[in-house]
Amino acid sequence: MSAEEDGVREEWSLLFWTAAAVVVPVLITLWCSVQRSKRKTHMKQFFRQSRHGWHYTDLFSKPTYCCVCSQHIMHGAFCDSCGVCADEQCLRRADRELSCKEIMAPSRADGAVAHRWVRGNVPLASYCIVCKQQCGTQPKLCDLRCVWCQTTVHDECMDSLVDTTQCDLGEFHNLIIPPHYLYQVNKLRRRHPDEYTKLAMDCGCGWTPVLVLANTRSGNNMGEALLGEFRSILNPVQVFDLSQLAPSKALQLCTLLPPGCVRVLVCGGDGTVGWVLDAVDGMKLKGQDQFIPRMTILPLGTGNDLSHTLGWGAGYAGEIPVEQVLRNILDAGVVKMDRWKVQVSSKGLSIRKPKVLSMNNYFSVGPDALMALNFHTHREKTPSFFTSRIINKAVYFLYGTRDCLVQECKDLDKRIELELDGERVTLPSLEGIIVCNIGYWGGGCRLWEGMGDEPCAPTRLDDGLLEVMGVFGSFHCAQIQVKLANPVRLGQAHTVRLVLKSSTMPMQVDGEPWAQGPCTVTITHKTQALMLYHSSEQTDDDDDGDDDDDDNESSASETESPTPQDSPRPPGAASARA
Repeated sequence: MSAEEDGVREEWSLLFWTAAAVVVPVLITLWCSVQRSKRKTHMKQFFRQSRHGWHYTDLFSKPTYCCVCSQHIMHGAFCDSCGVCADEQCLRRADRELSCKEIMAPSRADGAVAHRWVRGNVPLASYCIVCKQQCGTQPKLCDLRCVWCQTTVHDECMDSLVDTTQCDLGEFHNLIIPPHYLYQVNKLRRRHPDEYTKLAMDCGCGWTPVLVLANTRSGNNMGEALLGEFRSILNPVQVFDLSQLAPSKALQLCTLLPPGCVRVLVCGGDGTVGWVLDAVDGMKLKGQDQFIPRMTILPLGTGNDLSHTLGWGAGYAGEIPVEQVLRNILDAGVVKMDRWKVQVSSKGLSIRKPKVLSMNNYFSVGPDALMALNFHTHREKTPSFFTSRIINKAVYFLYGTRDCLVQECKDLDKRIELELDGERVTLPSLEGIIVCNIGYWGGGCRLWEGMGDEPCAPTRLDDGLLEVMGVFGSFHCAQIQVKLANPVRLGQAHTVRLVLKSSTMPMQVDGEPWAQGPCTVTITHKTQALMLYHSSEQTDDDDDGDDDDDDNESSASETESPTPQDSPRPPGAASARA
């Protein structure tokens, strides 16, 4: 019996230790998860009340030292505005003793801006302004950086610096709103555009401040990181997160700046750009026409057709630094862009108000709208899956392949009527109709131009005309995108009217899709927006034209947009429309 008891005892012991080996790690993991959640909640509350723009990280991407205790740290918090870093133990002390960038402060007695030095953790490959040698090479908290002009200097070279206090705001002084400007505006008894113009004279000739509006949910989710990079270069008051503040409120900062000088950088997809342009229209309704800004794009979405048309690229993935983005904005020219009103009146529902949308890029009914609708539906269900531009395009491809087999939009010509400027158009056997305002469609395809082997009518961004085309299905769309086929060019018009007589069809405006029953769709001209156009290859004449635009922008009377004849032609519009 003793041998049997020993065997049973050993079995129970083995079972116990096996269970302990499984359960204990799980309990430790759960305990760590709970503690981590509590710590994050506590951190969020502290960050919300802090003067710094703190962000917590589990692992710094480069060797980092605490600005309080000077010790090397692997994880902790950093301020994305001034660059101060601290571990958890020193965080409260850093917040209390180390000041951040001041968005509003008086200038010195001589009117100059004072340097704001932060010690340690200088950017990689930065060089001392005095001895021209690389900074931050020692494995300790060393050297200094000005958070405004980005000047770096060795600790030992600080005494040799000619002027250790006067800051010129650096390379991007023409884009930065100085703290003393906002301080003076706040002291004004009479807030009038003429007063803003007088105050702007202290900011230098050619001052064109830029506002950054970023959608952190767009495309590849780079918005959060970009917000921090722009805050580190500009005044933090110029940088807005559209997930926390609506563009209509962010653009009110334009009304505190000289008329006609503000530029707005929208970081997001085509939908985000449309959202901001609608807010600009809201400014016009409030009588703030003179404060209307010029708009440019940093493409973070999936399609980015408007950005491609204006020369800002088909997508941004961090391939160029934000400093180069700001340089491109300084060199950009101004163009006009037509905006359109899309009115959708459902049949049999006369009491309900018609749906009214704004269109910048294109309207479509058919297979491409069906792909957008399926994609949008699944992204709403599982947003965490759609975090990459490559994944998004792959999902579009899968839905397009499925539609090639199913053909849900066939016989469209029997279900819809089309009128261009009041004239009925006889439709061939189509599955889709696309109405374009810009040169690019479908993520970088020049739809109106097609293969380029057939003559087509010239078009422009500001000609007040829409290009109307038809497609035979998803496979035909794919052929057009790789320049193996041409669209069915149905014509150009100032007004487009479509009547869906029966059934439900997918429709979209600028990538925002929905399923629509019998209705009448009317597209008419709404207004024009002032956009910034970037060209990497410019002739001397183009450069002169851009300089003229910049000179005009510096005057208060330049609130009028340039004439269509004087506007530079974006390649997506000009070459496709030539």
